[in-house]
Amino acid sequence: MNYLTYISVWDKLTAGQQEKLTETSKRKTFRKGEILHNGSADCLGLVLVISGQLRAYTISEDGREITMYRLFERDICMFSASCMMNSIQFDITISAEKGTDVLIIPPDIYKGIMEVSAPLANYTNEVISSRFSDVMWLIDKIMWKSFDKRLADFLLTEMEIEDTNILNITHEAIGNHLGNPREVVTRMLKYFVNEGLISLSRGTIEIKDRKGLEKIVG
Repeated sequence: MNYLTYISVWDKLTAGQQEKLTETSKRKTFRKGEILHNGSADCLGLVLVISGQLRAYTISEDGREITMYRLFERDICMFSASCMMNSIQFDITISAEKGTDVLIIPPDIYKGIMEVSAPLANYTNEVISSRFSDVMWLIDKIMWKSFDKRLADFLLTEMEIEDTNILNITHEAIGNHLGNPREVVTRMLKYFVNEGLISLSRGTIEIKDRKGLEKIVG
């Protein structure tokens, strides 16, 4: 199967452009926890997710992490090809949250085609705009939402992603997603336990009252 057909404007490219992308793109597998891309100086190429799950995050000067967005099957990441976008410097790290298969598209090839293909240029701008919208949404949550709302929202999102009410995740990992110290996460989780919303065991969180969490999120 040619996974490049996941690009919505694939059929609008010429046969020659399709052939060039197909011949130069490489499939690669990453293990859980493996880093694909690390910072704006790294230019891996465009990453198209075939299967699995990726996490895009930024790291502060004191080493704290916060998740910017995630990538799932059929998603494409432009920021892993930062050298392709001279006017955009987005210092982001991308790692595999699960075993993940991706297709890596060479940035120089993609950029060359994008410069002569209006459909691909428009598609690229839409993807970048969507990611910036994700980032702005995150900033809005951090600035205006209390931590209990953000944590409840995170747990509900994890339930949807994993399709289970039993989450295998540590307090430290949640802190890395939300940009908060582990101790802050632990205190709020214990509050949720006292409210009957969840139960805790080592490395596991069980959602007991989904509607209660939804009420907190509002």
